Amino acid sequence: MSERRRAHVFVSGRVQGVFFRATTEQTAREQGVDGWVKNLTDGRVEAVFEGPEAAVDAMIEFCHEGSPQARVENVDVEYESPSGLDSFEIRR
Repeated sequence: MSERRRAHVFVSGRVQGVFFRATTEQTAREQGVDGWVKNLTDGRVEAVFEGPEAAVDAMIEFCHEGSPQARVENVDVEYESPSGLDSFEIRR
């Protein structure tokens, strides 16, 4: 089993009101990734992905495309120490 990785991601562009969070949640669950996703007041989406290295990397790649209606302009990633998250949720 690969080592757990945690990525803190900020996505900018047209990423709110286009099902970005719901699609992220669905994709994370399919990948077996724990964490959360939420909209920020400045129009970006913030997410934390925690799980096997390859699955977290897949989620970061997903963020470059997002939902079909999204138009991603930038993805910033900060790697952190895993904190033991055990589910994925949409935060308000």
